[in-house]
Order: sequence, then C-alpha cells, then structure tokens
Amino acid sequence: MSKSIFILAAALAFSLAAHSQYWQQQVNYTIDVTLNDTDHSLDGFEKITYFNHSPDTLYFIWFHLWPNAYKNDQTAFSEQLLRNGRTDFYFSNKAHRGYINRLDFKVDGVTAPTTDHPQYIDIVQLRLPKPLPPGGQVAINTPFHVQLPENFSRGGHNGQAYQVTQWFPKPAVYDSKGWHPMPYLDQGEFYSEFGNFDVRITLPANYAVAATGVLQNEEEKSWLSKRSDYTWEPVTSRKLVKKGSYKHVKKTVQVYPESAATTKTIQFIQNKVHDFAWFADKRFVVEQDTVLLPSGKVVTAYSYYLPSAKTAWTNSIAYIKKSIRFRSASMGEYPFETVSAVEAKMGFEGGMEYPTITSIAPVSSAEELEGTIEHEVGHNWLQGILATNERTFPWMDEGMNTYYDNRYKSRNHQESVRKENSFLQKRIPSNPSALALQSLVAIKKDQPINTPAENFTEVNNGVVAYYKTGEWMQLLENYLGEAVFDSCMHLYYKRWQFKHPYPEDFKAIVNEVSGKNSDEIFSLLGETGALPPVKKRTIKPVAFFNFTNTDRYSYLNILPAAGYNEYDRFMIGAMLHNYNFPANKFQFLAAPLYATGSKKFNYLARASYTWFPKKLFYKTTLGFSAASFSIDNFEPANQEKLTPGFRKIAPFLRVTLKEKDPLSKRRRYIQFTPFFIREEGLNFKTVINGPDTSDVVEKISASRYLTQLKFVIENNRVLYPYRGQLLVEQADGFVRAAFTGNYYFNYANNKSGLRMRLFAGKFFYTGAKTISKQFETDRYHLNMTGANGYEDYTYNNYFAGRNEFEGTASRQIMIRDGAFKVRTDLLGSKVGKTDNWLGAINFVSDIADKKFPLKVFADIGTYAEAWQNSAPSSRFLFDAGLQVSLFHETVNIYLPLVYSSAFRDYFKSTLGSNYIFKTISFSIDIQNFRLGKINKNLDL
Repeated sequence: MSKSIFILAAALAFSLAAHSQYWQQQVNYTIDVTLNDTDHSLDGFEKITYFNHSPDTLYFIWFHLWPNAYKNDQTAFSEQLLRNGRTDFYFSNKAHRGYINRLDFKVDGVTAPTTDHPQYIDIVQLRLPKPLPPGGQVAINTPFHVQLPENFSRGGHNGQAYQVTQWFPKPAVYDSKGWHPMPYLDQGEFYSEFGNFDVRITLPANYAVAATGVLQNEEEKSWLSKRSDYTWEPVTSRKLVKKGSYKHVKKTVQVYPESAATTKTIQFIQNKVHDFAWFADKRFVVEQDTVLLPSGKVVTAYSYYLPSAKTAWTNSIAYIKKSIRFRSASMGEYPFETVSAVEAKMGFEGGMEYPTITSIAPVSSAEELEGTIEHEVGHNWLQGILATNERTFPWMDEGMNTYYDNRYKSRNHQESVRKENSFLQKRIPSNPSALALQSLVAIKKDQPINTPAENFTEVNNGVVAYYKTGEWMQLLENYLGEAVFDSCMHLYYKRWQFKHPYPEDFKAIVNEVSGKNSDEIFSLLGETGALPPVKKRTIKPVAFFNFTNTDRYSYLNILPAAGYNEYDRFMIGAMLHNYNFPANKFQFLAAPLYATGSKKFNYLARASYTWFPKKLFYKTTLGFSAASFSIDNFEPANQEKLTPGFRKIAPFLRVTLKEKDPLSKRRRYIQFTPFFIREEGLNFKTVINGPDTSDVVEKISASRYLTQLKFVIENNRVLYPYRGQLLVEQADGFVRAAFTGNYYFNYANNKSGLRMRLFAGKFFYTGAKTISKQFETDRYHLNMTGANGYEDYTYNNYFAGRNEFEGTASRQIMIRDGAFKVRTDLLGSKVGKTDNWLGAINFVSDIADKKFPLKVFADIGTYAEAWQNSAPSSRFLFDAGLQVSLFHETVNIYLPLVYSSAFRDYFKSTLGSNYIFKTISFSIDIQNFRLGKINKNLDL
C-alpha cells in the first residue's frame, strides 16, 4: 500500500469512527404534581431540559402522552387487549377511563405548537420555535392534567389506591436509528431517555407514598418508619376514633381517616434514570432495612404492602436484599441508593418494573412473592440501567432477566423440594413454559426470539420472549463457558450502563471478550424451533397421561374407557392414544368397548398424519375415523333380542390455509370426507312350513356412501367472533348444499351477549324426483327442527337413543338445519321438513353473565312448501323459550314456551293436555367441544 493510500484510508477510518461514536440524548425533569383523591386526577407542571447530544439538528420532538391510551376504545392499547382476549377496557364506561389534557407547551419561554400523530392519539409532535443544533439544549415546560383510569394495565387507581405510572409528558427516544415514538401497549414495554428527576407530590396527609428515588422529607421518613408496627383499618369501622385522627387501638390496629383535612408535599430525587413512578395508599404497611454491598455501598430497601398481605410479605425485605446482592454479584454493583417493592393491584398478574421501584400484583404465597420480587428487582439492571429498546427487542429485557431468574433459583436459592406424591404432581411439569414451547414448536406456531413485542402472539410473548430467551442465554453460556460468559456480562454492564445498547452491541461484547465467533449462536435469535433442536423421542407407555419429560418421551396413553347408549347399555373398555402436548405429526386413538347390553364389541378409532408446508398452506392433514355401535334393538316373541348396528369408516383430507398475520384469530380450511357406512336393519317376514306359518324377524344389512366437501372460515376473536361453513354433500340420487353462519354479538356489559345463527340449504335430486326417491332420501331432507338420531346420517354426533320415539332419549336433537327446538317426530311428515329449500335464523341470548347457565332462545324460519298453495303451515314458523347450557355449552336443555300454531296443534293432538314438559328437548354437542372453551391459551 502506498503512503498516500495509507493516509487516505486512515483518514477515512477516523472519519467513520468519529461518525459512529456513541451518543444519546439527556432529558432532565422537574415536576410538581397534586393528587385529587375525590375525582382520581392529577394536576401537574413539568419543566424539562432537553440536551441534544446527537450530530443532527432537531426541528421537532416527539412526545408520549400515554394516559391518552385510556381515552377511548380505538387506541392501540384497546385494540391489543381485544387481540389478546380482553374486553374489560373496551366495554368500560367513561368514568373508568383516563386521559391527559390542559397542555400548553412553551420552549425557552415561547409557545410551541403540537401536531397529532397520524395514527396514535397518545403521541404528539412538538414543533420547536427554532432549530436545536448539536450540543444545544432547550427548556420545555407545560402544565398537564391527568384523569387516572381504573387500573387496567400497570397504572391508574383501584378506589383510593393509586399506581401512578407513565403519567407525565415524556419525549420519545432519538438515537442513531432515528426517532422512536410508540403508543402505550399492555404487551410491549418502553424506551425512554436517561435524565435526572426532581418530583414534588402534593396529596392528602394520610397517604403513604412509595416512589422512584430518594425521599427528601425527614418528617415523612419518620412517619413511614412507624407504619410497620400496625395493621390499618378505616376510621368508619371504629366509632371510638374521631374522624380525621389517628389512634393506636388495641391489638396493634392503626386507624386511618377516610379523608384528610390537610395535605402534604413530599419530594423525591433520582439521577440517571429514564422513568419515574409513584404509588399512594392510606393502608400501606412499610418495612425497611439496609443492604451492605461488598464495596461498602449501603442501599436502603423498602417494601410497601397492604395489611391483608402480611403473611406473604413478612420476609419481603429479605427477598429484596437477597435479590440486590445476587444481581450485583452476577452483573455489577447496584448504583442507586434505594430499592423498593410495592403491592399494587394491576390489570395482570406478576409485576412491573420502574427505576428503583417495582409494583407486585397480589400473590398467594411467600414463595411466589420471592420469585416475583427477584425478577422485578432484576429489571433494575436489565432495563433500568441497561436501557434497551424493549418494545422492539423484548428478549434483551425479559429474556435476559429470565436467565438470571433461573440462575438465582438453581444457584443462589434453596428451593423447596416439590412433593410429588400425588398422581397429578408426578405428571405435571414444574415448569410449564418448556411444555408450552414444545407444543408451539410442534404445530409451527412459535415465533423467533428477535420479534418485536407487539408482533408476538400473547402465548409466544410469554413462552418465547421470556422462557426461550432464557434457554438461549443458557446455550450461550454453554458455548462460552461460565467464566467467560460472566466476564462478557460484567463488561456489557460496565460499558453500557445508563445507555441504550442494541443486539449488535451485546454481540460485539461477546465476541470481544470470548475471542470466538458467535454468529451461529446469535443467528438462532431469528429462527423458530426448539433450543436445542428436539431429538428423536422414545415411545413410552403411560397410564392415563404424562406431561413431564416430553423432550425425551412420546407417550402412549392407556386409560379405561366407558360409554353408554340405549341399545348397548353400559360399555367398558380401554383407550389407547397419543394425543399429547406437544402434538405428534402422526396421531391416533383406538377405543375398543364391550357392550353389556348388546354383548358386542364396539369401537371408536381415528388416525391422522399432518404436514406443515412452508408456503401456501399452514398444514395438511390426511387421516380417517371409524366407529361401530348399536343403533336399535327389538325383542321378538320366541327369539333372542336383536340389536342392529352400524359400522363406518371415513377417510378425510383437510387443508388449513395460512394466515399472513400470526396475531390473527382467523382459521380457514377445506375438508373432503367420503363416508362408507354399513347399517343393519330389521326384516319382518312370514315363514311357511307346510300348514304352519310363523313370523320371523331377522337382521339385514346394506351399504351406502356419502361424500362431503366442507369449506370453513372462523374467527375466534374475543369481540364479535364468527364462523361460516359451506357444506356440499352428495350421495346416490341427490346433492345437499347448505350454508351455516354463526355470529356472537357482545353486549356492552362485557359479561354477556347474543348468539346468532343463519342457515340456508337446498336439496337437489340428481335424477327424476319420484315417490320412491323421496322415501329413500328422507333422512337427508332439510329439517326445520334440529335433526334426530335417525337423521344423523354421518353418525358424527353422539345420541343416547338414536332411534327412540318415546322416553327421555327420544327428546335429543342435534343443532343442524333449521335448529328449532320443538319436535314433531311422531308425525309421518314432520312440520317444516322439505326436499327443496329451507332457511332459518336462530338466537340465543344470555340473561346474566355468559357463564350463567340459563339463557333465552328464539328461532324463526321458512321453507319451500310454506309458499305453495294449500301450504301445510304458515309461511314463517317460530319458537322461543328457555335454554340451560352446561359444561361450556356441551349439553343444552331447551324448554319451548311459545311457538307457531302448527307446533301447538301437534302437541295438543299427540302429547295430550299436560304437554308442556313433554316438549323439552336437549342436545349433546361433544363433537364441537374444544379446549379453548376452558382456557384460551389451550386454543392453539
């Protein structure tokens, strides 16, 4: 290389190094705020000094106004809650919501305008009166008013308990990658600039306050120190105490007044933090102690909790101190003077971290509290000090933190030995996250670690961002060795504390310290699948089930099976299956059953194999189902009882389409199923033997087929879910086409709703329509009433008495076609049955909470024959009554109370005068049950 080229290269390298030199903005705050505990609001005044350390001239500053996330039901926050299955905020009333207003920004004393963000109402752009050059600073101030919402997510109030978080106007981060304005989200945390905070809080004198930073008021410190000696109760429960006073009552009961005539102003100061949170409650019990770190640094630890939580929180200070020591030794010394944990009822379980303070949702045990405190206090390092963009890279916050949680439990915590004496404890894993990840991987629904928080599905957010990243960190430790890994983390903490590191910065530290190329390990952040990849599992028989060690074993579950119908009576047998978590590509079930009534062996069976293509389709499943049961019985004179039965085999091919958005709750699939069915019936004949004749009944059998093509689109979203099914069926001599649509309308009370169902069907003869053809295809005709057992021509539904015409079993119907609840089965031609066309609308309304079993139903429908001359009924038929839904609506009981005259005439003429209870019908919809009805997270 020539000298001139060398000089040019050196100059270029120096220029690039200077340009890429790290920088970050600084934002200092002075805030005065007053709490009004009557209307749950804040009035504040904020002074900001904004330092532009960037190489760029700024013409505007994006500001976060996150209380506006609670302003209406069209915010990003509200929409995310709906995607994650929560409707409480969407259906909340105005009094329970929140907002921020009365803003009047001035920059260096000059009024500055704001421009709304084009998409989010909780972000505005502050236009600077004059450009802010590199190295410059501006003074920004504004008054503000905050209406605190009920605590739906992290902050707000629960009565007069206040969790004041994300509450003040805050500039968005501007870094080397540009501006980072972001709306408030429940799933997905924050990214803010470091600075110094000086906050003065004015509120009624009877409140205890926990906050970020160091309390400056000595009198307040003294008052708080005395609160650990008492239990607190409201003055209204003790007549002997005058309102507005404090008194030490018997049995260490301290009484607080419901309201205070005086107010107080308390001050907190904290430097080098990127957020400020505070919590106020009249009932707080306050504990405190000091932590001595190896360097000689003394940290004061506080815990604030309600009297009702005394048992779980008794050792809370010890947990805080232990967590501080552990993290200081693992990563680097804790730099702040205080650390606090506060019991606070939030919109979720667990906790939420803020600099020097963490809020903890109510817990059920001390063990749970210790784990939560350790995790949340740990965020002081991984987010409070190493302030990554956790909205875009949640793994750098939650996942790294989870790794240290695991390390704390295994190395620095004397875990209680789990007693696995019970049947369930031996079969349920102590850490369900591993099983959840394996289950997601098995069905190709896991997402890469390096996924932004708002793009995670709710289950992936917990399983991947937390658990899988913790496993990835362990993989990195295994690759580097524990000593080298610890050196990496210590340097990462030392070099990047009070800064905003990105993934590439962490990777550079790893490569620098270890001297290894970590590309392969870091590439896993962008991939799906298990860590490490799952090895071939061994098949292992197990009684009933087992969800432990699923990375090693594929369980073959063996358990007793039982069944019942009117003809086979009680059936006993066994079930053998491999339907597990995680799911196998090849799945099967076999259940042979001995029938005590028919003395026959019956069976249920199913097998399938699933592929997961990477492009057009999400998955393709090829399989078959088979069944054999009795369908009738008859005991002729001088003969043994006859129990005709059926056998069927139904191969199927289902293609499930891929959804572009992984957050979508929509599912679409096409399924083709041919049914091959052999049925037995009874043949009555007379046998002539010379002069003697005798009546003989014998079983005969016949075979039939039916092909079924189904297209389904459904969306199990929490708000207004729907399902549409187009079904075309063909058999000898006919084609049957039908559309069924289901829609759920949520009522505004957030607890109930209206289920609507629409049906439209058409029956076609493929040849000439003759009387014999009508008779032969009768069971396939369209019904206004829900079909009975005989009309279940695919044998896909469970019927207790498939061919009964009297007794309780005869009242069973299936929700198909018109789905009316009244029955006219004893007529030669049922009311509303047609071999032409039929349409119906069905309604089921909750009366109270949707979990309350009693509901109201109504049906209305029409059919082809009703529009002809000399119609057998009125053009429109209807029924309505009460419905009792049990076992997540798997069993439904119907009592019709009002109905068309055609049904009334049938009841009076056929069932007698006291017919009202004889009109009761019921359905058993086992085939429509899904795990998501029990727990939404199981609906994978």
